[in-house]
Amino acid sequence: MVTERHGFQAEVSRLLDIVAHSLYSDKSVFLRELISNASDACDRLRYLSLTQQGLLGDDPDLEVSITIDPPGRRLVIADNGIGMSHDELIANLGTIAKSGSAQFMSELARADQEGETNADRKVSLIGQFGVGFYSAFMVADKVTVTSRRAGEEKAWSWESEGRGEFTVTEAQKATRGTEIALHLKEGEDQWLDTNQVAKIVAKYSDHIALPVRLKDGKSQRHVNQAAALWTRPKSEITPEQYTEFYRHVAHGFDEPWATLHFKAEGKIDYTGLVFIPGSKPFDLFHPDRKQSLKLYVKRVFITDHCEDLLPAWLRFLKGIVDSEDLPLNISRETLQANPLIAKIRAGLIKKVLGELAKIAENEPDRFATFWENFGAVLKEGIYEDEANRPALLKLARFRSTQGEGWTSLAEYITRMKEGQNAIYTISGDELAALQRSPHLEGFKAKGVEVLLLTDPVDEFWIQSVGEYEGKPFKSATRGAADLDQVKKAEGAKEEKSEPKAEGIDNLIALMRLTLKDAVKDVRLSDRLTESACVLVAAEGDLDIHLEKLLRQHKKLETALPRVLEINATHPMIASLAKAVSKGGQNEALADACWLLLDQARIQDGEPLPDPAAFARRLNAVLQRSV
Repeated sequence: MVTERHGFQAEVSRLLDIVAHSLYSDKSVFLRELISNASDACDRLRYLSLTQQGLLGDDPDLEVSITIDPPGRRLVIADNGIGMSHDELIANLGTIAKSGSAQFMSELARADQEGETNADRKVSLIGQFGVGFYSAFMVADKVTVTSRRAGEEKAWSWESEGRGEFTVTEAQKATRGTEIALHLKEGEDQWLDTNQVAKIVAKYSDHIALPVRLKDGKSQRHVNQAAALWTRPKSEITPEQYTEFYRHVAHGFDEPWATLHFKAEGKIDYTGLVFIPGSKPFDLFHPDRKQSLKLYVKRVFITDHCEDLLPAWLRFLKGIVDSEDLPLNISRETLQANPLIAKIRAGLIKKVLGELAKIAENEPDRFATFWENFGAVLKEGIYEDEANRPALLKLARFRSTQGEGWTSLAEYITRMKEGQNAIYTISGDELAALQRSPHLEGFKAKGVEVLLLTDPVDEFWIQSVGEYEGKPFKSATRGAADLDQVKKAEGAKEEKSEPKAEGIDNLIALMRLTLKDAVKDVRLSDRLTESACVLVAAEGDLDIHLEKLLRQHKKLETALPRVLEINATHPMIASLAKAVSKGGQNEALADACWLLLDQARIQDGEPLPDPAAFARRLNAVLQRSV
């Protein structure tokens, strides 16, 4: 019999290294992962058998079994589900073909650098990525998987010690399904204790809607209720049972932030058991990420990727939906066209948004935790989903120049100053950089609050929405700031009317002549109080941050010229204006004009188009000053 030897994919080798050398708070998670995988295999076979007659054969009762073998120091988890072929064994257990694997490994590396205190974070990542099978190597120094695909005659054996390679050999197996034999490490004797294993299975897998049998020698017993958790009355379900079911469907290790268990009755009947995770998935913004609510029909699993069941902006939700009205033999291809799916979708959205609104009103601190994890995703809904936009705008929270916490749009409006007619915003990559932006100086002086936006989607939903409760959104970096109309707060220090610096008009004329097409215009600023200059977008032009995003994604080839605003009260500007009125145009003044422009670019975090010229001019100015 030929034995094939294969090397693990680099990502798998990294996973196995983490499993082998990290300390975990609870090793029993391996049993939950393997039972969960076995349950999924049975669900998939049940679904396929609806359209492929004969797959169940004379073994229609699907189940999971656990066998304890003390003499052989083995723990065996088996199922009579769909099974795996030769190629599937290699693909599923030897490689990670899933999109986002590079990002996944990056997150693992980051968690690894944080040390053993973050070990559970690593386990959580492994579970999220759907490769919880490798947790078996926490307790086993060798794993043997024997599997026979339903409908096929041949069986295959996969075996590895978790050290860089695995073997695949043709095997003998009389029935379909998969059998995973764990050859236990020294010191892992607790997994040979029938009562201990039964206790763990009851804790982690009581909700699985399949019988789980525990076999020890000639005796065997059921160790779970084998009833779908979502079919039980809520009053009979403990918080711990909800948590374990969440971890089963989410392959997560965190606590659910919120649990929604409901039954819709009327024109359509369905049950939902939906969870909002307590932590943000690492691949939340990966373009290939799919929503992951599992769809059942009359307790029969149909699919875990029904794209029309949820909008993309709720893709973080986990759980199940069980319909009483969809036909059992519905195919995944025809789900999209089924009107019942659209009705269930609308009901799910309404339920989730209603629960979020209730928590936002009654538990603002708790809601802030949710918003930090998933607020950027909900903002996608503001942009994409016009029907649910009003509800989403009420939920939206923002950082602002008013304190360190989160604020809503409604709260912002209550703090608007007399004469203020717009909701001001500023966008950027980092909150700290925005807080230091010179664009905010005039707003701070007048006590005008500005929302600080750091999510890329902010640029797009604001363009789409335009206004909130009659107040237009206006960027603090675009056009005239219109701060003259805003009345200063009562008791605020009155600004002295500064006389126009001598020669300021001549300086502006010189800067326009020197900088030419590098800027759209040069003008005096009413937004600056401390900085010498700043670049702003002209009315009707792209916002500065939006332009930056478009250039980063190759949607815009060249930077657009901006308006350079100068602060006439700044000592340096006043000195330059005085020098222009005395000496006219010269090389030193031309260098100063270009340095002011480059200074404004640096303040906005923009790369300089000609660093060498900047260095030459700076050196010349320094040399002249010595």
